[in-house]
This record gives sequence, C-alpha cells and structure tokens, in this order.
Amino acid sequence: MSVIGDLDNTESAARGLQAPRQVAELYISSQPARKTSQISSQPASKRSKRTVRKSALTTKTRVAVHKRSPMEQSDLMDVVRRPLSPDAKIEVPASWDEYEYAQELLDTEGNKFPRLCYDSTRQIAIVVAAPTPLHGDMVGELVGSLANSCNEILLRGGISADIRRRVSQATDITKHRRAGRGLTIREWDGALRYLVNYDEEKKLMVAFEVGMSQSYRSLQEAISWCVCALHCRLGIAMCLNESPRGAKSDVQYYANEEEAAAAIQQATNELRLQLRQNPFGPLVRNGVTWFGTLEKVVIETFRCEEANRPPGTLLYPTRSFVVIRDGQSGAEDIPPNLEEVVLGDCVPSHVLSGHEILATPVDFFQKSWIEAKISSAILETAVERIENKCLISESTGC
Repeated sequence: MSVIGDLDNTESAARGLQAPRQVAELYISSQPARKTSQISSQPASKRSKRTVRKSALTTKTRVAVHKRSPMEQSDLMDVVRRPLSPDAKIEVPASWDEYEYAQELLDTEGNKFPRLCYDSTRQIAIVVAAPTPLHGDMVGELVGSLANSCNEILLRGGISADIRRRVSQATDITKHRRAGRGLTIREWDGALRYLVNYDEEKKLMVAFEVGMSQSYRSLQEAISWCVCALHCRLGIAMCLNESPRGAKSDVQYYANEEEAAAAIQQATNELRLQLRQNPFGPLVRNGVTWFGTLEKVVIETFRCEEANRPPGTLLYPTRSFVVIRDGQSGAEDIPPNLEEVVLGDCVPSHVLSGHEILATPVDFFQKSWIEAKISSAILETAVERIENKCLISESTGC
C-alpha cells in the first residue's frame, strides 16, 4: 500500500505515490474533527505545515485516497483544470466513472463553466468552455426570431391564445438519454418547444446549435443527436469560423479601476471605427488582432425523414446557405424560411389538425439583420478579450 507523503512534493505526485492536494484535503476534511485540546497542544509549525502523514490517516482513508488519485490524474481532469479558450469544445476519451468524478468536483466548485457532457456510445466526455458574445448573441437571435415569427403566424391565423402560449423558447438545455453502453448526457444551444399537456415534459420541436470556430464534424454530430435521439422535427445549425489571430497581447496593468475603464473605452472607440470599414473583421490595435476575419458563416437545416433512426446517426444538411465568406457578405440570397421551415415544424400537427396554416413558411431569417447582429457581436467579443487582459496593479506595485 502506498504511503501518502508531503502534498507539496510534486515530484512524488508525478510518480503516483500520493494524491493531489485537492483530493487529499477532501478526504482529510471528511474525517471526524479532532478535539480542540489535541489541536492546540501541537506546535504551531506542525499545525501549519501542509503535509499528510501516514499516522494522520486511517487505513480506510489511505485506501480511498489512493483509489481517487488516478481519477484526479485522468486526461479529463487535466483538460477540466487547464484554462480554456472561450467557445472551446474538447472531446476527451473517458470512462463514466471519470466523467462522474469530474462532474462532482465541478458541482462542488459551483462555477457555470466549464460544463461537461458525456457520449456513452463513444465513451467520450465533452468539455464545454464559456461562450463568446458572438456565440451567445447568435443563439439568442435565431431562437427568438423563430419564436416571434411562429407566434405572429398563429395570431394572424386566429389560433387561440392558449396554443400560442404553449410555444416557448429556451437556451442551454441539457438532456439525458440511454444510448450505447450507458447514459448519454448532452446539451444544445437553443430550442423551440411546445407544451402538449401541462403535466408532461415540453416537446422539442426545433433544436439550434451554433459553433464558433468549432470543427464542422462535431457541430454536425451535435445537431444530428438532437434530431435523431431527441426526435425533434428540425435541427438548425450555424457555423462561424474566425481566422487565427496570431500573437496574443500581454496583460496590461493599471493603477486603478478608473484608469483601466478609460483605456478600455479608448480601445472600444478605435475598434468601433474599424468596424465601419471591416464589419466582419479583422479588428487590430497596437499590433494585436483582437478579432480575426470572419472567414465563413454558414446556416444549415437538418431533418430525419426516417422514423427510429439510431441516436448516433450522422445526418447531412437538407439545406445549406453561406451568409459570410472571407470577411464579406455572401453573394447568394437566402430565403427567409431557409426553403424549409414551416409552422408544422414549430407546433405539433395534431394541435392544428385541419388548419391550412401548418404549411405556412416561417420567415424568421433576414440576412441583413443577422449580418448587423454579427457585426455588433464581433465588437463585443473583441472588447471582452481586451478586458480580460486588463488588471489592476497590487498596492505593492508588483
């Protein structure tokens, strides 16, 4: 049985002879507290030293820590602990136990990001970083526009307010499904749902996925899972690719909050002027690219015509349109319903049985509108990146 030594001895930890500090402290804190007299009677030097000696742990605790140590040192935990670029989605081979262990630690810390999903079919954990403003804005605009357009059609068609109220929109939804060799946990960016009965779960009608510099294959897999595993009528995916930004800026230190805010405002004003000439990037200041060129923006629809397709089926788009190419507005006209979206995709057929409006196109996508939103979100994303490089100096001047 391994003896757990000094927790600050990183060389020993690398050899696998001890648990990392977080895990060891977790088990130490779970042990019954010693009496105050026992603690106070020890020399201060012994009380303050961050070590775990064999005599301080029971046999049961040492075994538990030893078993936890490989879990903490897994590839998944390595990715979870490292700083992640915004919008990153990293797939890591992992067992279900490794996923559960990482998820428990993230739950304990209470941070919103990173988030974890799990694909039991491939035994892959998916680590999801915080989104950029561009990613978040596109999800909100697409979902909101579809919901509003759907409700306008229902209102014009004289459909009851009760039915209209049952159409709802949501973002950042997580779903659990039994698939493959276990439980698959995945999330999608946005959705249009319909409440069939008040005592039942809302029915997923249209799912949205937005990928910011994400591989096309992973975006394709994500939207395919929504359509095939969750049985939604339609999937809509938007892929945005930003060119590499090159060298990153060093952290800039300021004497106080006011000085930092003034510097950020000046940078924002300069980038806003650039945006008038380059609405889709690049935005460059002091030799640093704060947003690259938006090389390509594509919006696609996905539909499964065959019932009971396996959850892992990879679908190919039924419609595909280029919105932006090489930093310029795409030349093609894009139909406002993407040549496909109708009211029957947003409301279950039996609810509007006999109504001709089921086949009414839902004109929710306006190219000029989405381009304006993209341009605005590009500036937000660039400014956020600048803010992340601005810190207040310590009082010591360091």
